Amino acid sequence: MNLFKFALAAAVPAAVAALCTVPGLDPRRRALRAGFAGRNYAHRGLFTRDQSTPENSLPAFAAAAAAGYGIELDVQFSADKQLLVFHDDTLDRMTGTHGWVRDFAYADIAAMPLLGTAYHAPLFAEVLETVAGRVPLIIEIKSRSAYGDAYLDELCRAVLAALDGYAGAYCIESFDPRVVARIGHLAPGVLRGQLADSCQSHRKEGAGPLHAWALSHCLGNLFARPDFIAWGPAPRNWAVRLCAALGAMMVYWTALPEDDQAALQRDNDAVIFQWYTPDPHYKR
Repeated sequence: MNLFKFALAAAVPAAVAALCTVPGLDPRRRALRAGFAGRNYAHRGLFTRDQSTPENSLPAFAAAAAAGYGIELDVQFSADKQLLVFHDDTLDRMTGTHGWVRDFAYADIAAMPLLGTAYHAPLFAEVLETVAGRVPLIIEIKSRSAYGDAYLDELCRAVLAALDGYAGAYCIESFDPRVVARIGHLAPGVLRGQLADSCQSHRKEGAGPLHAWALSHCLGNLFARPDFIAWGPAPRNWAVRLCAALGAMMVYWTALPEDDQAALQRDNDAVIFQWYTPDPHYKR
């Protein structure tokens, strides 16, 4: 009897965790994948290893679109609520200016060269104009746990408003399941994805132990119900394997020249890459 109680005590939380991990399963949404699957996506545009063509810059996006690659990019607010394309939470690495992106007006950010080049962080609208619908976009909405509901509502609505009338294919992803859930509510016809990485990686980014475990095991799927899981280079944990087994579209980030590209294409519906030039399309 004690053994039975022990097994039950272990099985219940495991079952709850598995239920929370389940992605969106509506078979009618699978048609949304058609324009995105079987493609390679240039990570932050087709930027160069030496950053002479910087990441998330207009020339990087123009080069990717001209080559026929899908494009992955990052969107966030400036202090004056302009949507700019920039990956880091802070300006330090890419501009040499110390501080949070969210604390600077866009006019000030636009005056900061990206790594000493002639280019600056573009507005999201400028990127859309540059790509002009030629290739599909994977748009990551940047978020932090400190952001409240009102801020996230405004951010998600602003991204969707900028995309209103855009002629090209796009999907939206985020590490924050609150963002993924909002996109599902505000734009149910848009393919949406949950970004995730290993527990150790989330810990390095500042997440607490339980928060990191929950993020790495996609527990936010309980209310976000994403169409795809975008997973990093660490081995897939049981939760991510469960998502794949249940039919979630699987996206890999970020493939590098030294990786086994054939294996990545075999095991993933889409691959985000940098620093090499694969064929734009592949068959899984």
